[in-house]
Amino acid sequence: MAETPEGWEVRGKPPALFRRFEFERYADTREFLDALAVLAEDAGMHPQNISFGTTYVNVTLEAVDGVNLAEMEHALAARINGLTEHEGR
Repeated sequence: MAETPEGWEVRGKPPALFRRFEFERYADTREFLDALAVLAEDAGMHPQNISFGTTYVNVTLEAVDGVNLAEMEHALAARINGLTEHEGR
């Protein structure tokens, strides 16, 4: 099994990776959401659930097969982390 990327937690059934990203202001939140949309299109894989408010975004990546989290879910989570590395989130 792949290692869970930093900041993410494994939840529920079907198994899923979850992370909350927090931001200083709405402009930062919007920038992250826009970058996440581009990344998901590039990866050909989209989070099953994204919820957000003014200064946060919750992202859930469910197991594609509905049974086990695979390398591709972990890899996408790591790539999503990369969207905020320069911001220190």
